[in-house]
Amino acid sequence: MGTVAAIGARTSVCGLALAGVDVLVAEAPDAVRRAWRTLPGTVGLVILTAEAADVLGDAATAPAPTRPLTVVMPS
Repeated sequence: MGTVAAIGARTSVCGLALAGVDVLVAEAPDAVRRAWRTLPGTVGLVILTAEAADVLGDAATAPAPTRPLTVVMPS
């Protein structure tokens, strides 16, 4: 089983580190895209803030065998 990562604003994702989630703080759109591109291959689930999901769009987050499963936090 892979690891879990979270991408988004500091205030939304930092608490997830207490549960063992790899937190990637990304406040700006470029930072969100960079965090997504640099996810380790061991990540099996990515938790995105609603804002991060909007930046990445459906093309990046749609289910595919080569990408981790993604979920979006409610805003």
